[in-house]
Amino acid sequence: MKRRGDFHFKQFTISHDQSSHKVGTDGVLLGAWVDISDAHRILDIGTGSGVIAIMLAQRTGAEAKIDAVELQEHDAVQAGLNVKKCPWSEKITVIHSAIQGFQPSHLYDLIVSNPPFFINSWLPPDESRSKARHAGDLSFPTLLQSAARLLSFEGKFAVVLPFTEANQFIELAKEFGLHLHRRMSFRSRQDKPVERLLIEFSRKPVDVKTEELVLYATDEEWTEEYRALTRDFYLKA
Repeated sequence: MKRRGDFHFKQFTISHDQSSHKVGTDGVLLGAWVDISDAHRILDIGTGSGVIAIMLAQRTGAEAKIDAVELQEHDAVQAGLNVKKCPWSEKITVIHSAIQGFQPSHLYDLIVSNPPFFINSWLPPDESRSKARHAGDLSFPTLLQSAARLLSFEGKFAVVLPFTEANQFIELAKEFGLHLHRRMSFRSRQDKPVERLLIEFSRKPVDVKTEELVLYATDEEWTEEYRALTRDFYLKA
């Protein structure tokens, strides 16, 4: 049954009426862009509604297992319900926990996060929305320390952040032994400044692969590149 406010993808639906972190372009970009090669054990830190975890379940083979960790109980409950009704529910486990206290028995080939990013700005009055978008309970050092602790030697760690915060994150990551190896600049239009960076790290210093993606070609028409990236997910792509 379709519910008002649900977000419908081609192969699954996300309910996010109880989630503090709604489905948005950032999460969809990360879920579609991140490199899934050799990713058999995957961790989604701060899963929110579960959308990235479910996207990665769609993209990976049957052997992949995905742990989706979420601090806020109402988000974890809704993520669990979204996972239960998706076609790949057996691949995903939703865990209600702070990442600092998460102690799995294995390391991960791929870690992803659409993290809080407003570091020095005013806090909105709604507490759950504040936690979703502001680096309080999940600060950049906490996220990087957790990724460094849980990432396998050959693994990859990917996040999406606004341009300024992403560059701060890249520099801070070096202190945790995580080196940038892939980045994509995202802007809404060709003549606009870069709004988001999708950044992927590994433990080994390598030459950085750079990419760029523009959302709109003209007016409200998506570019072919954006359509290609999101074609397996968005209904109109």
